[in-house]
Amino acid sequence: EGALTAFRKTYDKTVALGHRLDIVFYLLRIGLFYMDNDLITRNIEKAKSLIEEGGDWDRRNRLKVYQGLYCVAIRDFKQAAELFLDTVSTFTSYELMDYKTFVTYTVYVSMIALDRPDLREKVIKGAEILEVLHSLPAVRQYLFSLYECRYAAFFQSLAIVEQEMKKDWLFAPHYRYYVREMRIHAYSQLLESYRSLTLGYMAEAFGVSVEFIDQELSRFIAAGRLHCKIDKVNEIVETNRPDSKNWQYQETIKKGDLLLNRVQKLSRVINM
Repeated sequence: EGALTAFRKTYDKTVALGHRLDIVFYLLRIGLFYMDNDLITRNIEKAKSLIEEGGDWDRRNRLKVYQGLYCVAIRDFKQAAELFLDTVSTFTSYELMDYKTFVTYTVYVSMIALDRPDLREKVIKGAEILEVLHSLPAVRQYLFSLYECRYAAFFQSLAIVEQEMKKDWLFAPHYRYYVREMRIHAYSQLLESYRSLTLGYMAEAFGVSVEFIDQELSRFIAAGRLHCKIDKVNEIVETNRPDSKNWQYQETIKKGDLLLNRVQKLSRVINM
């Protein structure tokens, strides 16, 4: 509280726009340290306003990194990926983390948020990212094992990532969610290539037992996360993902039924 009060007094007495932004960045770091959502959101908006008044490019790009960290904290990985990828080539926020950590975070959020073509264009072919990944072999293996469909290696890398996330101040609250979503992502990627395949083949591809893959798929199918069904007798997985037109038709019917129910309820109220 004392630090916040001191910074606010200094801010009020500061004229230069750049120095005001630096004070806002100090407040954002305090907010991120204590994960104070109100302090973070208020100062992000304040920083945006100051930058619109004429902030320089360096501070504009630094703000994107602060925003990206907050997006990770609130589990908005898609927005975090966009913000981090925008600043890969201009990163100067060393007061927050070193460049290797930043690239690691960028890979983590990009893998969960981007589809395969975007991952290829923005990460796999990203010169700045590839240069750093030479000194981060575990992160490189994690990225390329999924992209190259080496699923057993990917599962091993994901287990390492899980342990790293448990120790990371930013990802620790989200590691269970992240790991689960990445497993679903990998299963979906394999299933998209086939109309049907055996449980034995899938288990071998991921380097796990048939029992494990059976339980995993059953759980995710029941939750509506995987579009397939399991023939328990023949131990075959059959994909039944809807095409885009069929999916749109089903969504239209569902929304139409919902609207009709609301209209009927409203008409009953009016008639009363």
